[in-house]
Amino acid sequence: MTRELYLYREFINISRILNQQLGIVPVLYGSLGLVRITKVDFSPQDIDILVPLTFLEEKWNILQHAMEQLGYTMVDLNEHEFIKNDIKIGFAFTEDLVEFADINYKELDVFEDDGAKYHLLTVSDYLKVYNKSSQDGYRRAKNNKKDLDKLEILNKLV
Repeated sequence: MTRELYLYREFINISRILNQQLGIVPVLYGSLGLVRITKVDFSPQDIDILVPLTFLEEKWNILQHAMEQLGYTMVDLNEHEFIKNDIKIGFAFTEDLVEFADINYKELDVFEDDGAKYHLLTVSDYLKVYNKSSQDGYRRAKNNKKDLDKLEILNKLV
């Protein structure tokens, strides 16, 4: 099983729990989401998930408990990151898509796999995200080469 498929299967397991226990239909974000929508191997190393802001604030303890039940340990409260074995998961909030990249998250398509529902950005949405993140100083210093490669491929796909 490839790393990408391994991470995706874990995302599906997490999504199923988020759907059933918390009523969340998460957004598969980052490189793993990008691979799913483009079918291009971007070698994802972790799982980035977007959830409603309330689950990172008022209902954080509920989300944290659900992740701990799945065997994850919180490693960074500020970044909302969890680790289990060789899998790192980071949570951010869905509503940020509007302000950050002018993406209406309420219009994202719903996908279903093995009883789990989730959202994916479109290729055009990812183009907006990576264009915006390429202007971010921290992200540019950390991921510039990878982000530029993604932008180049996304521009060809659009």
